[in-house]
Amino acid sequence: MSEDNFEDELDGSLPPGPRHPMAARFRGYLPVVVDVETGGFNCATDALLEIAAVTIGMDEQGFLFPEHTHFHRIEPFAGANIEAAALEFTGIKLDHPLRMAVSEDHALHEIFRGVRKAVKANGCKRAILVGHNSSFDLGFLNAATARCEIKRNPFHPFSSFDTATLAGLAYGQTVLARACQAAGIDFDGREAHSARYDTEKTAELFCAVVNRWKEMGGWQDFDD
Repeated sequence: MSEDNFEDELDGSLPPGPRHPMAARFRGYLPVVVDVETGGFNCATDALLEIAAVTIGMDEQGFLFPEHTHFHRIEPFAGANIEAAALEFTGIKLDHPLRMAVSEDHALHEIFRGVRKAVKANGCKRAILVGHNSSFDLGFLNAATARCEIKRNPFHPFSSFDTATLAGLAYGQTVLARACQAAGIDFDGREAHSARYDTEKTAELFCAVVNRWKEMGGWQDFDD
Protein backbone atom coordinates (compact mmCIF):
# COMPACT_ATOMS: atom_id res chain seq x y z
CA MET A 1 0.00 0.00 0.00
CA SER A 2 1.38 3.42 -0.91
CA GLU A 3 1.60 6.21 1.66
CA ASP A 4 -1.10 8.18 -0.16
CA ASN A 5 -3.48 5.23 -0.12
CA PHE A 6 -2.78 4.58 3.56
CA GLU A 7 -3.46 8.23 4.43
CA ASP A 8 -6.68 8.23 2.38
CA GLU A 9 -7.86 5.10 4.15
CA LEU A 10 -7.12 6.67 7.53
CA ASP A 11 -8.76 10.01 6.84
CA GLY A 12 -11.84 8.41 5.33
CA SER A 13 -12.51 6.25 8.36
CA LEU A 14 -12.39 8.89 11.09
CA PRO A 15 -15.75 9.51 12.77
CA PRO A 16 -17.74 12.51 11.50
CA GLY A 17 -18.17 15.71 13.50
CA PRO A 18 -15.75 17.61 15.75
CA ARG A 19 -12.51 15.78 16.33
CA HIS A 20 -10.82 15.18 19.66
CA PRO A 21 -8.00 17.76 20.07
CA MET A 22 -5.37 15.02 19.98
CA ALA A 23 -6.75 13.60 16.73
CA ALA A 24 -6.81 17.10 15.25
CA ARG A 25 -3.20 17.71 16.30
CA PHE A 26 -1.67 14.74 14.47
CA ARG A 27 -4.19 14.09 11.66
CA GLY A 28 -5.87 11.17 13.37
CA TYR A 29 -2.73 9.58 14.80
CA LEU A 30 -1.96 9.07 18.49
CA PRO A 31 1.75 9.39 19.32
CA VAL A 32 2.95 6.40 21.34
CA VAL A 33 6.57 6.33 22.48
CA VAL A 34 8.30 2.95 22.11
CA ASP A 35 11.73 1.68 23.09
CA VAL A 36 13.15 -1.80 22.67
CA GLU A 37 16.22 -3.53 24.05
CA THR A 38 17.56 -6.26 21.80
CA GLY A 39 20.20 -8.91 21.28
CA GLY A 40 21.72 -7.04 18.33
CA PHE A 41 20.96 -4.71 15.45
CA ASN A 42 19.23 -7.07 12.99
CA CYS A 43 15.48 -7.12 13.60
CA ALA A 44 15.04 -10.27 11.51
CA THR A 45 17.52 -12.43 13.42
CA ASP A 46 18.26 -10.83 16.79
CA ALA A 47 16.22 -11.26 19.95
CA LEU A 48 13.73 -8.73 21.26
CA LEU A 49 14.48 -8.68 25.01
CA GLU A 50 12.48 -5.74 26.39
CA ILE A 51 9.76 -3.46 25.08
CA ALA A 52 8.05 -0.45 26.63
CA ALA A 53 5.40 1.90 25.32
CA VAL A 54 4.18 5.21 26.74
CA THR A 55 0.90 6.66 25.51
CA ILE A 56 0.69 10.44 25.20
CA GLY A 57 -2.13 12.58 26.59
CA MET A 58 -3.21 16.17 25.97
CA ASP A 59 -4.45 18.63 28.60
CA GLU A 60 -7.19 21.23 28.20
CA GLN A 61 -4.70 23.82 26.98
CA GLY A 62 -3.43 21.52 24.24
CA PHE A 63 -0.12 20.61 25.87
CA LEU A 64 1.14 17.04 25.73
CA PHE A 65 2.15 14.86 28.67
CA PRO A 66 3.28 11.23 29.14
CA GLU A 67 0.27 9.20 30.23
CA HIS A 68 0.51 5.42 30.76
CA THR A 69 3.58 3.15 30.61
CA HIS A 70 3.38 -0.46 29.42
CA PHE A 71 6.48 -2.61 29.89
CA HIS A 72 7.49 -6.25 29.39
CA ARG A 73 10.67 -8.27 29.57
CA ILE A 74 10.63 -10.82 26.75
CA GLU A 75 11.90 -14.37 26.31
CA PRO A 76 14.01 -14.64 23.13
CA PHE A 77 12.16 -16.29 20.26
CA ALA A 78 13.30 -19.75 19.16
CA GLY A 79 16.60 -19.54 17.28
CA ALA A 80 17.14 -15.86 18.09
CA ASN A 81 20.66 -14.49 17.90
CA ILE A 82 21.94 -12.71 21.01
CA GLU A 83 25.26 -10.89 20.91
CA ALA A 84 27.30 -10.88 24.13
CA ALA A 85 28.19 -7.24 23.47
CA ALA A 86 24.50 -6.33 23.40
CA LEU A 87 23.90 -7.88 26.82
CA GLU A 88 26.96 -6.12 28.21
CA PHE A 89 25.71 -2.80 26.82
CA THR A 90 22.17 -3.12 28.21
CA GLY A 91 23.05 -4.94 31.41
CA ILE A 92 20.27 -7.47 30.79
CA LYS A 93 20.79 -10.77 32.62
CA LEU A 94 18.71 -13.40 30.84
CA ASP A 95 19.04 -15.92 33.70
CA HIS A 96 18.12 -13.51 36.50
CA PRO A 97 15.50 -15.24 38.70
CA LEU A 98 13.42 -12.06 38.98
CA ARG A 99 13.45 -11.22 35.29
CA MET A 100 9.90 -12.61 34.85
CA ALA A 101 10.01 -12.52 31.06
CA VAL A 102 7.02 -13.34 28.86
CA SER A 103 6.68 -14.46 25.26
CA GLU A 104 6.75 -11.97 22.39
CA ASP A 105 3.15 -12.84 21.61
CA HIS A 106 1.96 -12.11 25.16
CA ALA A 107 3.93 -8.86 25.40
CA LEU A 108 2.72 -7.51 22.08
CA HIS A 109 -0.91 -8.43 22.68
CA GLU A 110 -0.85 -6.69 26.08
CA ILE A 111 0.84 -3.56 24.75
CA PHE A 112 -1.36 -3.40 21.65
CA ARG A 113 -4.46 -3.72 23.83
CA GLY A 114 -3.38 -0.70 25.86
CA VAL A 115 -2.46 1.28 22.76
CA ARG A 116 -5.80 0.56 21.05
CA LYS A 117 -7.63 1.68 24.19
CA ALA A 118 -5.72 4.98 24.16
CA VAL A 119 -6.28 5.43 20.43
CA LYS A 120 -10.02 5.07 20.92
CA ALA A 121 -10.10 7.36 23.98
CA ASN A 122 -8.42 10.12 21.98
CA GLY A 123 -10.69 9.81 18.97
CA CYS A 124 -7.82 8.65 16.79
CA LYS A 125 -7.76 5.94 14.16
CA ARG A 126 -4.24 4.63 14.62
CA ALA A 127 -1.06 5.07 16.64
CA ILE A 128 2.21 6.41 15.29
CA LEU A 129 5.45 5.27 16.88
CA VAL A 130 7.70 7.84 18.53
CA GLY A 131 11.25 6.73 19.25
CA HIS A 132 14.81 7.90 19.68
CA ASN A 133 16.21 6.69 16.35
CA SER A 134 12.69 5.46 15.71
CA SER A 135 13.39 3.31 12.64
CA PHE A 136 15.27 0.87 14.88
CA ASP A 137 12.35 0.43 17.29
CA LEU A 138 9.78 0.28 14.50
CA GLY A 139 11.80 -2.38 12.67
CA PHE A 140 11.94 -4.65 15.73
CA LEU A 141 8.28 -4.03 16.54
CA ASN A 142 7.20 -4.93 13.00
CA ALA A 143 9.45 -8.01 12.90
CA ALA A 144 8.06 -9.33 16.19
CA THR A 145 4.50 -8.61 15.03
CA ALA A 146 5.13 -10.64 11.88
CA ARG A 147 6.68 -13.54 13.83
CA CYS A 148 3.64 -13.66 16.11
CA GLU A 149 1.28 -13.39 13.11
CA ILE A 150 -0.61 -10.53 14.74
CA LYS A 151 -3.03 -9.06 12.21
CA ARG A 152 -4.21 -5.99 14.13
CA ASN A 153 -1.10 -3.88 14.69
CA PRO A 154 -2.32 -0.46 15.90
CA PHE A 155 0.80 1.36 14.68
CA HIS A 156 1.37 2.96 11.29
CA PRO A 157 3.49 0.39 9.43
CA PHE A 158 6.29 2.68 8.25
CA SER A 159 5.89 6.29 9.45
CA SER A 160 7.26 7.46 12.80
CA PHE A 161 8.39 10.50 14.79
CA ASP A 162 12.12 10.48 15.59
CA THR A 163 13.10 12.36 18.74
CA ALA A 164 16.78 12.31 17.76
CA THR A 165 15.86 14.48 14.79
CA LEU A 166 13.39 16.62 16.75
CA ALA A 167 15.87 17.19 19.59
CA GLY A 168 18.58 18.07 17.11
CA LEU A 169 16.28 20.75 15.72
CA ALA A 170 15.00 22.04 19.07
CA TYR A 171 18.06 21.69 21.32
CA GLY A 172 21.05 20.98 19.10
CA GLN A 173 21.51 17.54 20.67
CA THR A 174 20.82 14.08 19.24
CA VAL A 175 22.03 11.78 22.05
CA LEU A 176 19.11 11.03 24.38
CA ALA A 177 20.90 11.89 27.63
CA ARG A 178 22.28 15.16 26.26
CA ALA A 179 18.97 16.11 24.65
CA CYS A 180 17.16 15.57 27.95
CA GLN A 181 19.74 17.67 29.75
CA ALA A 182 19.31 20.47 27.20
CA ALA A 183 15.53 20.27 27.66
CA GLY A 184 15.80 20.46 31.45
CA ILE A 185 14.78 16.82 31.94
CA ASP A 186 16.53 14.79 34.65
CA PHE A 187 18.44 11.83 33.20
CA ASP A 188 20.24 9.17 35.24
CA GLY A 189 22.85 7.39 33.13
CA ARG A 190 22.80 4.46 35.55
CA GLU A 191 19.19 3.77 34.60
CA ALA A 192 19.74 4.12 30.85
CA HIS A 193 19.35 1.20 28.42
CA SER A 194 16.32 -0.10 30.27
CA ALA A 195 13.38 -0.03 27.88
CA ARG A 196 11.09 1.38 30.59
CA TYR A 197 13.45 4.19 31.60
CA ASP A 198 14.48 5.16 28.08
CA THR A 199 10.87 5.17 26.88
CA GLU A 200 9.70 7.38 29.72
CA LYS A 201 12.55 9.84 29.14
CA THR A 202 11.93 9.83 25.38
CA ALA A 203 8.26 10.55 26.08
CA GLU A 204 9.21 13.53 28.25
CA LEU A 205 11.53 14.77 25.51
CA PHE A 206 8.90 14.42 22.78
CA CYS A 207 6.35 16.32 24.84
CA ALA A 208 8.92 19.03 25.62
CA VAL A 209 9.68 19.57 21.93
CA VAL A 210 6.03 19.65 20.84
CA ASN A 211 4.99 21.87 23.75
CA ARG A 212 7.86 24.27 23.11
CA TRP A 213 6.75 24.56 19.49
CA LYS A 214 3.20 25.32 20.64
CA GLU A 215 4.42 27.98 23.10
CA MET A 216 6.30 29.65 20.25
CA GLY A 217 3.07 29.83 18.23
CA GLY A 218 4.16 27.23 15.73
CA TRP A 219 0.88 25.29 15.65
CA GLN A 220 -2.76 26.24 15.87
CA ASP A 221 -5.83 24.02 15.64
CA PHE A 222 -7.07 24.90 12.16
CA ASP A 223 -10.09 22.84 11.14
CA ASP A 224 -9.41 21.20 7.76
